[in-house]
Amino acid sequence: MSERARCAALVGPYLSGKTTLLESMLFATEAIGRRGSVKDGTTVGDSADEARARNMSTELTPARMTYLGDAWTVLDCPGSIELMQETVNALHVTDIAVLVIEPSLSRAVTLTPIIQALQSRQVPYMVFINKVDTLTESISDVVAALKEASGTPMLMREYPITDGEAVVGYVDLTSRRAYSYVDGKESEEIEFPDALADEVTLAREEMLEVLVDFDDAILEKLLEDEVPEVDEVYEKAAKIMQDGDVVPVFFGSAERSHGVRRLLKALRHDAPRPEQRAANLGFDPNGDAAVQVFKTFHAQHSGKISLARVWSGTVSDGQALGGARIGSLQTMVGSQADKISEAAFGDVVGLGRMETVRTGDVLRAGADSADGSDWPEPLAPVYSLAITPENRSDEVKLTGGLQRLNEEDPSLTYEQNEDTHELVLLGQGDIHLQISLDKLRSKYNVTATSARPNVPYKETIRKPVTQHGRFKRQTGGHGMFGDVVVDITPRPRGSGFEFADKIVGGSVPRQYIPAVETGVKEFAVEGPLGFPVVDFSVTLTDGQFHSVDSNEMSFKLAARVAMTEGMPKCAPVLLEPIAKVTIDVPSEYTNKVHGLISVRRGQILGFEPKEGWHGWDSLQAHMPQSELHDLIIELRSLSQGVGTYHAEFDHLNEITGRIADEIVQARAASRKEERER
Repeated sequence: MSERARCAALVGPYLSGKTTLLESMLFATEAIGRRGSVKDGTTVGDSADEARARNMSTELTPARMTYLGDAWTVLDCPGSIELMQETVNALHVTDIAVLVIEPSLSRAVTLTPIIQALQSRQVPYMVFINKVDTLTESISDVVAALKEASGTPMLMREYPITDGEAVVGYVDLTSRRAYSYVDGKESEEIEFPDALADEVTLAREEMLEVLVDFDDAILEKLLEDEVPEVDEVYEKAAKIMQDGDVVPVFFGSAERSHGVRRLLKALRHDAPRPEQRAANLGFDPNGDAAVQVFKTFHAQHSGKISLARVWSGTVSDGQALGGARIGSLQTMVGSQADKISEAAFGDVVGLGRMETVRTGDVLRAGADSADGSDWPEPLAPVYSLAITPENRSDEVKLTGGLQRLNEEDPSLTYEQNEDTHELVLLGQGDIHLQISLDKLRSKYNVTATSARPNVPYKETIRKPVTQHGRFKRQTGGHGMFGDVVVDITPRPRGSGFEFADKIVGGSVPRQYIPAVETGVKEFAVEGPLGFPVVDFSVTLTDGQFHSVDSNEMSFKLAARVAMTEGMPKCAPVLLEPIAKVTIDVPSEYTNKVHGLISVRRGQILGFEPKEGWHGWDSLQAHMPQSELHDLIIELRSLSQGVGTYHAEFDHLNEITGRIADEIVQARAASRKEERER
């Protein structure tokens, strides 16, 4: 195996054609004997049932290939914004990325989140404009829009040769050689088209003008009317791309294999060596064996597979890393795994049956445990569903399946909500969660139903009341007797519950006073409106007891009687949780978001340009939590799928009128239904 295997990630928006490009790359490098089709469900990528059912990538696909003697692993990342965690994880370990886009000006805005992910992780990248066989936009206009989205100079490496609206070949702007596309094969060199001489000359000058901003030697030659050597231009273009100063642009048609081999050659020549990425992450390529896990799979037949990049040394099958022993060592082409005995620096490998290892872990030879401290935090959830197993006996299987899904995708989480007592699944959108529910059913044989999560409403009181409560029960032998007088008083918002007593003269014996507080707290779990009561105080002021019949239970029940009768007199009012929300969208959609916030009963606090994101705004608002459930769906709908938000609890706010009445009625109906089950 190669000692210096490299890794490239294919990234880009949904429907840009990344999986088809991977298929053509595998075919061009003879890693597969025939090209599959996304439409027919026969590609190496998208092999999961969930992917083929939706005709879209649902998880990262690794593919090992060799091109002109160099070993590569290409990581095909999903394009859906809801599956962005897969891309984020892949970018952490890749040497270079290929941003695959469609030749569409209207979709340029969808590139910003991906470009930000690349730039923030200092991953050099090149652009492949796909689907130019059906070109409807000018490539130069697309490149201009791309530059606007990225803020980085674009370096056009090719000039299109067109026939009508289709691109049928290209001119290499460095060598000035012309090529004609051949379906499924390498392009053929053709005579330079004289009709394009002026256009190619102008495009080449523009390319060199980009280079001279970063290279004085080329600048001096141009000032002296000298023509830079071809090899010199190739070398300088590669260097400044690796430094992140420019982005080279190529084009073609993945479906017809147009431009694919040209892209492979560019990757081979221009991509940085793995030593550069290793150094950026703090690894010594010549040190003891160390790997970093960036993806976890749970295969039905082979068990857990941890996909990892070797960052130093040599790794052997059966070796102990980070306190765990490698159960098997393998390379992967899609879901097809081939066992190997050894892997070297730069390789991407599957580590079998390392049950304690998690995504992000660094495993080192000689270490007793894994280190995951430098792995970035997973993406924050923006959508949730309350889930329950169809078969109650599957509750343990459900949580076990969710735990494994979280290992595979850290942006998918779950929690037992303390306020609503629901099991809540949280993720990046409805598609994301539906894919997860499908995986639960197909991989772990657990069918779960989903519903909109309940909002953790609270209630409080607005006026004080003094209330007497007595519990008396006489049976044969000892009876039960408890008698209390309490003052129920509202407290400031957010101050919580307080209990006190002002008992004098022993009207309520000291040993029974804690039972009174317990009774009050038990009642407060569900107040007169049906929700937990907050921000109130209860003071025990008087009472009576019986020397024989009184006990702790009697006084607890007496307290509940007092609360049940007194609380409705205290002007109870419903409280809804209000979140502070930050919404991030391209500036052209800011006005629409203002309307969206208002319709959802929000209060706009202000907005400002989003730091580091050219042409984006961040809007701050207070919004009811009840209005946030499907906010991400509408937000993405009005912003070509790229808008997002972050929310955190801010305060509780009184809610009255029709909306409050409907909430209380729905709660009463729900409680009645629960009691009748």
